Amino acid sequence: MTSILIGIFLGSLTGNWFLAILGGFLGAWVNKNYISQNKGGQSGGNGFYRFRTQSAFFNATFLVMGRLAKADGRVSEHEIQMAAAIMNKMRLSPDQKKAAIDQFNKGKQPESDISSALQEFRRVVGFNTLCPFFLEVQLQAAYADGSLTQAERQVFTQICQNLGVSEQQFEKIHQRFLAQQSYYQNQSGTGSGWSTQGIGGLSKAYEVLGVKESASDAEVKRAYRKLMSQHHPDKLVAKGLPEEMMEVANQKAQEIQVAYEQVSENRKRSR
Repeated sequence: MTSILIGIFLGSLTGNWFLAILGGFLGAWVNKNYISQNKGGQSGGNGFYRFRTQSAFFNATFLVMGRLAKADGRVSEHEIQMAAAIMNKMRLSPDQKKAAIDQFNKGKQPESDISSALQEFRRVVGFNTLCPFFLEVQLQAAYADGSLTQAERQVFTQICQNLGVSEQQFEKIHQRFLAQQSYYQNQSGTGSGWSTQGIGGLSKAYEVLGVKESASDAEVKRAYRKLMSQHHPDKLVAKGLPEEMMEVANQKAQEIQVAYEQVSENRKRSR
C-alpha cells in the first residue's frame, strides 16, 4: 500500500493528476511484483527486474501502437477498435486503461520519442521470446485496416533497428503472422470443424507452423514445440510479459495448437 501512495504522491507533484493515477498504477505494480515477492522469500532484484520488464513492455506496446495508427496521417476506426480490443483482452482496470490510452495518444504525436521506449524495452528484455511476441502484437494492430502501408513499414523498420531485429528475422515473424491470420480467418468463417478443412486450409496450417508439407513428422513436431515454447502464456509471463496480456498470448498459442492438430490428423489419415 505504501508504494501505491508514494506513486500517487510523486505523480501529483507534477500538477498532472493523470500522472498521479499512472504513478499509483506503477506503484501497485511494484507492490504486486516486488514487495509481495520479497515477502514470499524471493530476491528483491528478481522482483524489481520483473517490474521493469512489465513496465517497459506496457509502455512500448501502446506508445508504438499509437505511432503505427497515425503513420499514414490519420487514425482509422478499425485501428482504434483494435487497440481497444487488445486493452479489453488484457482486462485492464480503469486506471490501467487510462494509462494505456495516454501512451497510445502520446504515440500519435509526431514529436513523441518511441525510440527511447523501445531501447529501454531492449535493455530490459534483450532478444528473447517477448520480442517476437511484441512484434506480433504490433503487426496485429497495423493490419487492423487490412493492409500494411509503406508508412507503417517505415515505422517497423525503426522498431526493428531499436530492438536489434534484423530484416530477415522480422520478415520471418511477419510471414508467419500473415499465415496465422489467414488460417484463423478461414477457420472462423467456415462454421465447420478444424480438421474438416480442404487443401487450402491444410497448406495454411503448415505455414502457421513454418514448415513445408514435405517435412518429416519429426520436423513438424520440432517446429510445433518451438512455436509453443515461444507463445506459451506461462513462459511469456515468466519472461516478464504483463499478466494482463495472458489472454492475448493464450489465443495465439491456441491457433498454433489447432494448426498442429490439423496437420497431425491429416498425416494419420494419409498413412
